[in-house]
Amino acid sequence: MSSPNSAASNDGPLRYEATGVDYTLIDPLKVAAQRAAASTASQLQQHGMHEIESSRGESAYVVDAGPFLIASIVECLGTKALVADEMHRLTGRIHYGAIAQDTLAMAVNDLITVGATPLVVQAYWAAGGSEWFGDAARAAALVQGWREACERCGVAWGGGETPALAGIVEAGRIDLAAACTGIVNPKTRLSLGDALRAGDRIVLLASSGIHANGLSLARSVATRLPEGYLTPLDDGSLYGEALLAPTVLYAPVMAALHAADIVPHYCANITGHGWRKLLRHPGDFGYRIDVVPPVPPVLDFIRTQAGHDAAEAYGTLNMGAGFALFVAASQADAVVDLARACGVPAWNAGEVGPGPKRLSVPSLGIEWDASELQLR
Repeated sequence: MSSPNSAASNDGPLRYEATGVDYTLIDPLKVAAQRAAASTASQLQQHGMHEIESSRGESAYVVDAGPFLIASIVECLGTKALVADEMHRLTGRIHYGAIAQDTLAMAVNDLITVGATPLVVQAYWAAGGSEWFGDAARAAALVQGWREACERCGVAWGGGETPALAGIVEAGRIDLAAACTGIVNPKTRLSLGDALRAGDRIVLLASSGIHANGLSLARSVATRLPEGYLTPLDDGSLYGEALLAPTVLYAPVMAALHAADIVPHYCANITGHGWRKLLRHPGDFGYRIDVVPPVPPVLDFIRTQAGHDAAEAYGTLNMGAGFALFVAASQADAVVDLARACGVPAWNAGEVGPGPKRLSVPSLGIEWDASELQLR
């Protein structure tokens, strides 16, 4: 039996695309959808509103409603619930409170990137059959976790939908998603990157682990391990338990920045595409990261078992940095202090420079250009 922290198995490196997630196929559809959607913006005029065009392609869509801006987003959890289900089978523990926070975080952490304060969240819980809802303890954990996450973000839970979709969703499974609406008020809090300049600093906020992106890869890694999700990590935790650490909710950090009258010039939620998300701004800027946050043990473990080099690991997973704030150099240290006061480790990690568009992380030997992220 091989050591759980040994190199990748004899099957060779495990590519993310081989687990069923191929962004070269997904992203072109996103771009096509955005272009089709843009033609519908004129519908807002009949209500005396208009879109903020530069929000298209960002993590949330923004509408000018006159005295304030409205932002909205919908996001799904992905496959993390499958890990929770398997760990329940193996250990008897219910993890749906944490899963609820993960789902809410997927939407809220996107919404706040544009400077919006979350107002209302809606739940979408689609099960493979009505029997899923008959497990009272599991259902109660989902409800309680959702409510607690709403309270931490200061957002109202408006309602939702709970369809039973036999034949679409697999029996015994559930597909979780959240939609969130927020307000940008005053409008000067909008952070779509118009103010981004060479010389700005990049503040990275810590992740709690894998969050809710890269779980298809993590689940594939489990199939290579003799003990599967029960494999112990170097820190004493079990692989499956470490994967289920709930996603950090970054809304309290953004609220603290607003209270201090600090408006980020740009923000990036580091989810799918990993650190390549630091290239999301459409402008011609270079980005250099000189301080690399510590890598959570579970992510280091996945990298080792999957046989990934630094570029593939950091281009797939968050590797310890779940959110990036691009701020004026004079405010960077204050941003770090405010984040840490909210209980979120943070680092004044890098700098924005002139183009051409690229991201370099010298200590990791990473150098990416604009071709690495095509979301528009």
